[in-house]
Amino acid sequence: MSISLIAANCNETAALAAVHLLHPHHNLPPVWLAAPFILLLLMIATGPLLYSHFWEHHYSKVSIGLGGIVAAYYWLNMDQGVRILQHSLEEYLSFIALITALFVVSGGILIRIERRGSPFINGALLLAGALVSNLIGTTGASMLLIRPYIRINEGRIKAFHIVFFIFIVSNIGGALTPIGDPPLFLGFLKGVPFFWSLQKIWMPWMLTLGGLILIFIVLDSRVGRGEMTRPEQSGKISVFGAKGFIYMAMVIGAVFIDPAVMAWVPSLQAILHLPLGIRELIMFAVAFAAYKTADKEALKGNDFNFIPIREVAILFVGIFATMIPALELMGDYASTHAGGFSVTRFYWMTGFFSGVLDNAPTYLSFLAGAFGKFGMDLNSVTDMQKFAYGVSSPVAGDLPSDIYLMAISMAAVFFGSLTYIGNAPNFMVKNIAIQSGVEMPHFIEYIYKYSMPVLIPLFVLIWWLFFT
Repeated sequence: MSISLIAANCNETAALAAVHLLHPHHNLPPVWLAAPFILLLLMIATGPLLYSHFWEHHYSKVSIGLGGIVAAYYWLNMDQGVRILQHSLEEYLSFIALITALFVVSGGILIRIERRGSPFINGALLLAGALVSNLIGTTGASMLLIRPYIRINEGRIKAFHIVFFIFIVSNIGGALTPIGDPPLFLGFLKGVPFFWSLQKIWMPWMLTLGGLILIFIVLDSRVGRGEMTRPEQSGKISVFGAKGFIYMAMVIGAVFIDPAVMAWVPSLQAILHLPLGIRELIMFAVAFAAYKTADKEALKGNDFNFIPIREVAILFVGIFATMIPALELMGDYASTHAGGFSVTRFYWMTGFFSGVLDNAPTYLSFLAGAFGKFGMDLNSVTDMQKFAYGVSSPVAGDLPSDIYLMAISMAAVFFGSLTYIGNAPNFMVKNIAIQSGVEMPHFIEYIYKYSMPVLIPLFVLIWWLFFT
């Protein structure tokens, strides 16, 4: 989803939400150029709370303006600046193509669960969403299930219902397959065996998921039944617009239509100098076809409109542009200091940056650092397979390489739930919930009221059990 400068002579790779170019080191941007990114984060955090009228009417100008400052600097002052901006544009278009396609397709699928939400029903739905996210990605699962989840809890839904949905379905659930989350797909492209994460991460995944669902059930049990506007129903599950699942399969299949995965796929970027490839064209085409042929009852039942995707598209223009220097500086630090990093430092630093930056290049940055620590080549599939199943560390008493890969992989996926911008579906789920009348916590409240007291203790426990 953005650019990472972590290793020389790396090839272009694809993630579920974007295309990543890893290119040789060049002169780094000045530290002050990270200021627009920090300012944009602060305004996303405080705008809806402290100056909501201004933010509602001018957030697009703020996002594009701050992104424009960084873009102008790269265009005028940086070696390879035009090339970096070009790839950032390609990555943004790849990102927006995926989430637009999944958003539109899921909007045409209406799932009616004719049963009242309860702690155990909700917990079961969250668990099912976590499992499904490994098959259609966290974005796909989030867009498919958030509306029925809100509907079955009509009259009793609280902010924590949506927050735990973000924790479980939009992030942590997708840690078991490369399809689940972009960092794992990048690892798969680099040579990590497809079922490696299922074999290695299932236990911490179950512990974290179990802990979250248990906490959720305790909180939900205090809510009660609430006021209903509709009578109790039979308990059956109905699906309208089922042809949308065919479109969903087409979108997920298109993820793999990339030169980095299939050598026969031509690169439109290289041949025609376009900022998007065959994969993105397919996704936009599927989104258009899905909307035009959607079941009208399904669209109406989902209260479908384009407001959530429009806000995400505008804000992420600024995020993609402004985080370029932040990612470059972070990647340089990881590559030059990783020799002294322990598993603990890899875990927490990968996690922290994944919570505020794009988790896919963060994953690659620290993975490249870990490979350097072990004297291995990130671009060698053979080295990656050895690394994934464990080679001894050159440092006496240190943990083997597969533990490093576990720490980096889990942190990149799990910590995306720390903030609304940690993973793309977080923001979209929040916007859909607000449109449905749910009073959601603002950016800062989400962190201090939910992320810090709920997630951090669980992440500390996982670190203590598996990485010390």
